[in-house]
Amino acid sequence: MRVFSRRTLKDFAKSLKGCKDYKPVKAALDSWFHEVVRAKWKSPADLHASYRNASIVGPERAVFNIKGNSYRLVVAVDDPRQAVFIKWIGTHADYDDIDVRTIQYGN
Repeated sequence: MRVFSRRTLKDFAKSLKGCKDYKPVKAALDSWFHEVVRAKWKSPADLHASYRNASIVGPERAVFNIKGNSYRLVVAVDDPRQAVFIKWIGTHADYDDIDVRTIQYGN
């Protein structure tokens, strides 16, 4: 899979610099990125087989738990194009205030 854009993950981790969560979140996001780049998902079922704790939200959206569910990562998955688009990343508490089906990066 191609991930658009890794910079979003790096910037989010960098925003936590100086916080106790910085290193574990950075490590979790780096690990997620490397695993997804190697993935060959052809359907939401393939994604769920790789990530049992991921929530599939509709045919194209998925939510990943980051750092033991302290943070959430919302992505859109385009299986035919083998692409993953980061739509949102934030704390679990902030996640409760968004509409995961319509959130767009930058909202």
